[in-house]
Amino acid sequence: MLYLQLDNISKSHGDKHLFDDVSFTLEQGRKMALIAKNGAGKTTLLNIIMGKDIPDSGKIFLRNDIEVTYLSQNPSFPDGLNILDYVLSADNQFNRAIHAYEKAMKAYAHDESPANRLKLEGCSNQMDALNAWEYEKNMKEVLDKFHITDLDQQTSTLSGGQRKRLALAKCLVDKADLLILDEPTNHLDINMIEWLEQYLSRQKISLLLVTHDRYFLDKVCDIIVEIDDYQSFTYQGNYAYYLEKREERIENMKRNIERAKNLYRSELEWMRRMPQARATKAQARIDRFYKIEEKAGKSIREDKTEFSVGAKRMGKKILEINNVSKRFGEKILVKDFSYIFQRGEKIGVVGPNGSGKSSLLNIITGMLPQDEGTIVIGDTVSFGYYRQEGYKEAADRRIINIMKDIAEEVQTGSGSVSVSVFLNHFGFSPKDQYAYFSTLSGGEKRKLYLLMVLMKNPNFIILDEPTNDLDINTLNALESFLHDFPGCLITVSHDRYFMDRLSDHIFVLQEDGSIKDFPGNYSQYLNYRDEQKVAQKPLSENTAEKQAKQQKKASGSNKPSYKYVREYEQLEKDIAGLEEKKEELTKALNAAPTDNVKLMELSRAFQETEKLLEEKTERWMELVDILEN
Repeated sequence: MLYLQLDNISKSHGDKHLFDDVSFTLEQGRKMALIAKNGAGKTTLLNIIMGKDIPDSGKIFLRNDIEVTYLSQNPSFPDGLNILDYVLSADNQFNRAIHAYEKAMKAYAHDESPANRLKLEGCSNQMDALNAWEYEKNMKEVLDKFHITDLDQQTSTLSGGQRKRLALAKCLVDKADLLILDEPTNHLDINMIEWLEQYLSRQKISLLLVTHDRYFLDKVCDIIVEIDDYQSFTYQGNYAYYLEKREERIENMKRNIERAKNLYRSELEWMRRMPQARATKAQARIDRFYKIEEKAGKSIREDKTEFSVGAKRMGKKILEINNVSKRFGEKILVKDFSYIFQRGEKIGVVGPNGSGKSSLLNIITGMLPQDEGTIVIGDTVSFGYYRQEGYKEAADRRIINIMKDIAEEVQTGSGSVSVSVFLNHFGFSPKDQYAYFSTLSGGEKRKLYLLMVLMKNPNFIILDEPTNDLDINTLNALESFLHDFPGCLITVSHDRYFMDRLSDHIFVLQEDGSIKDFPGNYSQYLNYRDEQKVAQKPLSENTAEKQAKQQKKASGSNKPSYKYVREYEQLEKDIAGLEEKKEELTKALNAAPTDNVKLMELSRAFQETEKLLEEKTERWMELVDILEN
């Protein structure tokens, strides 16, 4: 069944030409990726498909009897909604039933009256009738995987990364027939990306996405559409297949152009010799000549950009970190970390969102003071720090002026060039250089910021999520440059391919703030982590899980019973209350009361609370297994 068809779509923005005659089809169940260099119009094309922009020419067919969900690069949110209301904002019977059930649960928790109990049972029966338990379970699983747990939090209080993750979660929860995702892996940590890969691969949905993540492309997508030199090319396969066939296409085009040039030379000679009196009799050949001339005049833009900038000399003493610690309130980000950097080291930094990766980089560069310990930086060290938030310009200025504020000349590996020549080498034409910064696409802004960092010729490069929004060609060029870079490199990135190629070893940030040094790249660390999980996994199921599975088998139903759901939700509240009580008792004990009777009472209460918390937590874990299986 055909879901989407584009016929000869063309688009320009002012003087900037984006693409010509883009055509492709997407059928039910297929997963397609759209790739192109920065500024080629990928996001614009998605907006055209969704009706948020209009093409200059061409036609679009999008089935009107299917549900389509769109994740934009910068999603917007209605005012006054909490997370749960936003996720369940789609008007369908499942969302209405879950809303009513959640409301009844809150009312019953506040007042266990017969009326509220009756209302709760009615809502539970409605959930049963629709089999909405599975829908709700899927919703909470998706939100949990993206670390979205406080469903009452207002969406207006979320950070940019949290908003993108929430918008992505809603797209997955909505269970649309066609998902259109623009850079879905941005603001996800590596664990989240791996889960999303598995989720999309096993779902029977149709997918159109824009992403630069090459592992993601290879594992999820079975069609690649490339926009190159303003035209579209379709490859029926994954990313590895695309690379192979793209090379074949370029070689074929080169051969065809070369043949056209040879034919053009012979036809040109005929045109020069042709007697004027016979011109009307040879019109067909003359027409063919002009077609050959047009073909012979074409060129292949392979976009094989190479980063080539110099690096300042680095002395023997580079960077020493001695027993550094840092905390924000109760959260320990870095605990007693020590390391001595050696020349040419390439280190990756991994850890879940919020574990302190960016804070560690800010501490190393002196932008964030440590609480304890010392950092000694060698006299010859020159940092080049690419920060996750990108370049922030106070006033909108022309690109060339922004760059000239840094330097008029750029030192490269083979000498020096002017800023204009340097920019032109990386795809910013002389005309583009006089455009305003605000007119650039997200990827173009990122690439310009990267050039601003590298043109200062640092010998110690620190990159915090450098791959966001960069096109694959720029990533390949950057990787080649950094692979041969003689100085030190620290990288935080969710791009596993990038990390694998540019990490000799990995700093792994732990929950308690400690940092482990793993001797290998990210894939090797991942294999090690998985092996450790398997080794630590219990050999047998617990009794509660066995009983639950037997009960399900006997009843022939996979829906969790109301009893288990109610107990699970009550336990979550009980555990939260006990944790607060334990924290209060801990503070009271730390205050060292002089009254011995009071001290004994506090100690007894602490022990009872800790025991009860342990029991309820153990039961909660049993119910998690029951409800998830």
